[in-house]
Amino acid sequence: MNFHVLTLFPEAFDGVKHSMIKRAMDDEKISINTVYIRDFAINSRRQTDDYPYGGGAGMIIRPEPIYDAWQSLNLPKSRVVYLTPSGKVFNQALAQELSQETDLILLCGHYEGIDQRIIDEIVTDEISIGDYVLTGGELAAMVVIDAVARLVQDVIKPESLAHESFSDGLLEYPQYTRPTEFLGRKVPEILLSGHHGEIAKWRHEKALESTSRKRPDLLREKL
Repeated sequence: MNFHVLTLFPEAFDGVKHSMIKRAMDDEKISINTVYIRDFAINSRRQTDDYPYGGGAGMIIRPEPIYDAWQSLNLPKSRVVYLTPSGKVFNQALAQELSQETDLILLCGHYEGIDQRIIDEIVTDEISIGDYVLTGGELAAMVVIDAVARLVQDVIKPESLAHESFSDGLLEYPQYTRPTEFLGRKVPEILLSGHHGEIAKWRHEKALESTSRKRPDLLREKL
């Protein structure tokens, strides 16, 4: 899968190229291509922003450099995701859907936003990572890349994904490893029993318990 990021700060994406993402890139399962919007600025000062019509605080990214940056990819049929607080809230189901794409274009806004005509012309999806405002779309784009990339086929073993939080609409059950006792707290005996059926039952019960306590809204959605 290929991620193409339209951004004013391409160097920011060095921060996502570690751990599992780096291994997936080394194995050519995913690629991250950053496109520097400023390279497509329309004047010698490489200006990409301007004052908003109608007045108001802040600056708006002009439509021309974004459009030309998008055209340079020559992927007219690929989905274009604009990271914006006004978008649909990102979740695991949407990450799974996006992971089926061959090419995914992520558009990072900055300043007070981007010209609406670009959104109307090229954007297919508007996505938010939460009900708060960031300085720009780069951090949000990195969240989307990380969440989507790990769902791409063969990036992670399927059995590792099967019982994650949100995989079945529940939060994940508690996990334990060595030592069997730490600061007076012991690993639950059932996990040491070797009875896989009983362990699976315990884990499901604990997942339900955790979800009910921490995210009861998820249980309401399952009803």
